[in-house]
Amino acid sequence: MRNKILIGLAIIGILLGIVSAYISGIPARPQPPAFKPAENPYAKGIYANGIVETAQTSGENINIYPEVSGTVVKILVAEGQHVPAGTPLLMLEDSVQRSAAESAQAQIEVSKATYKNLQDTFSKQKASWMLDPRSVSKDALDTAENAMKTAKANLQLAQKQYQSANALLAKYVIKALSGGTVLSMNTAVGSYISSQGVYDTYTGVFYPVLVMGNQKGDLAVRCYVDEILIHRIPDPSQIQAKMFIHGSNISLPLKFVRIQPNVSPKIELSSQRTERVDVRVLPVIFSFEQQKGISIYPGQLVDVYIGEHSGNLKK
Repeated sequence: MRNKILIGLAIIGILLGIVSAYISGIPARPQPPAFKPAENPYAKGIYANGIVETAQTSGENINIYPEVSGTVVKILVAEGQHVPAGTPLLMLEDSVQRSAAESAQAQIEVSKATYKNLQDTFSKQKASWMLDPRSVSKDALDTAENAMKTAKANLQLAQKQYQSANALLAKYVIKALSGGTVLSMNTAVGSYISSQGVYDTYTGVFYPVLVMGNQKGDLAVRCYVDEILIHRIPDPSQIQAKMFIHGSNISLPLKFVRIQPNVSPKIELSSQRTERVDVRVLPVIFSFEQQKGISIYPGQLVDVYIGEHSGNLKK
């Protein structure tokens, strides 16, 4: 009886092993994608990584760095705000430089008084010498004249020093050199900034104190075409392109703007670091019209397919 039980258990174990092996061998059905992957809409289209940026006639976004170092005491604008050229953006602590400018201004008054005193002395001695050359020696007259000229030069020097100190004082208020939109303010009141920018606690690198876009808020796409595909870029008059937004099924047509004619090392867009590989890319810039209900911001990554006109779209 005991042997029959053992044999039965063995048979059950074998059957369980067979069933388990069969079940584990069934391939798992992959989950459907969260969104439809970007599909090449052109018969001979080429792919490129792209990044959204504000439309500029040259360069990318406007990165603002201070010309002097100091502690931020006041921020005068907010992110997303449109500002005209000349608008003060933020103020730095300027007590030391303001004191230097005030001292330079006071020195002007001292130099003026000294110059006036020596000018009067020379005028009196010259008038006396004109009436009677024997009343004042020629040496004394020349000495008085030279002293007056030296005082005049010192006055001019004091004025220049005040202008220089005042010009440097003005650098403690950072202003917008061109109109635009404040995209990001990377500092706070009490933070120390320098010509290198502002130190980021989390990444350990320096960033621009402030990043601005253009005044109208128009956006563009900068895409990077791999060097092995450059020869397949259509003629600029025939270029058409389409971009696909990551994480969605949204696609927008692009309008060719320009090619930046300089093949450069490929960058990793997610962290803006130059990759240590021998891969080079050609920047191509496109513009696009923003559509209602679609939120797109500078810095957003997109997929771009570049094709050409004349019926090369897939049917």
